[in-house]
Amino acid sequence: MEQHVLNAKEGPVSIQTYARIAGVMFLLAIAGGGFGEAYAPSALIVSGNAPLTAHNVIASNLLFRLGFLGYLIEAITDVALTLLLYVVLRPVHANLAKVAVLFRIMATATFAFGELFYFMPSLTLGGETYLKAFSPDQLQVLALLSFNVYVLASGVFNVFYGIASLIFGFLMLRSGYLPWILGALWVLGGLGFVSSNILLVLTGHASSYLPLPQVLAVLLSGLWLLVRGVDVEKWKICAAR
Repeated sequence: MEQHVLNAKEGPVSIQTYARIAGVMFLLAIAGGGFGEAYAPSALIVSGNAPLTAHNVIASNLLFRLGFLGYLIEAITDVALTLLLYVVLRPVHANLAKVAVLFRIMATATFAFGELFYFMPSLTLGGETYLKAFSPDQLQVLALLSFNVYVLASGVFNVFYGIASLIFGFLMLRSGYLPWILGALWVLGGLGFVSSNILLVLTGHASSYLPLPQVLAVLLSGLWLLVRGVDVEKWKICAAR
């Protein structure tokens, strides 16, 4: 019965539609995440310098808020991609695809928790009357501390995203209807996230290079799915097993 539903609902036209939508979502995630997670924080946060960090947030308040908006765009695409990847890869192994969905949802939720601390300086540096109980120096330190918690939270839970990437990469490798190189990059990216997370927990420092294969995997997956989609005939054969 489940197989009949799969074939009826995700037919040749429909599965390509899912794939093309996933391609668009991947590219939006790269754009939103690149701005919200990389450019904006790097332009605002000065490591160990609370006064300058606070000055940057106040002077570039629009950039600060656009950075959070970029994250929101990425978060929305992450939720959509979780479903889209499940639909595209479910014929390979439905239960493994479900496990990947659970880990990816956990990853999105924990990262959302961390992003709350990115936005917290908008309160501590907002100039509200009740904040006069703190000195300007204390408020600046609280703002930098919030950013530091944000950075820590964004790395300390990457293991969930890494495991999801490992599983989805394995399913891509087994699928036959997606290029094996995409699956290999997703596996490497997942290993990079897991390794970086473990490194952060054990040493207090994460590697900025280990997650790079995942960035490349997302970019190439977006381009491939948008332009080529999946091999429909092979997808149908896999779904009929």
